[in-house]
Amino acid sequence: MESAREGCVIRHCDAGLVRAFELLGKRWSGLVLGTLSSGPASFSEMRRALAPITDSVLSERLNELAAAGLLTRSVKDTRPPGVIYQLTDAGAAIVPVLDQLATWATHHLVRQDDRGMAEPLA
Repeated sequence: MESAREGCVIRHCDAGLVRAFELLGKRWSGLVLGTLSSGPASFSEMRRALAPITDSVLSERLNELAAAGLLTRSVKDTRPPGVIYQLTDAGAAIVPVLDQLATWATHHLVRQDDRGMAEPLA
């Protein structure tokens, strides 16, 4: 089965990849999920872990990932109220894939130094 999308043809087996990369292909999305893979975190903990992400981008990514069902947002009954984010089962299921992707990148993508020069692969 094929469907047309913005002038290109997508095979049925690729449709899942299109949906996945529409969400995970956004800058910071994978890193947000990876950060939460070690356990629940508050907004400020996430911001520190993901520096130099901006508050607005972090908020946007957290909302998108929550809407997609990959994480939950819980309000703590404290003064001031706090918010804790944690992976859902669906979010936790992608962590091994992110780990594999990181391993692949380490072995197959050329790194660049501070001057933009390619460094040898690991």
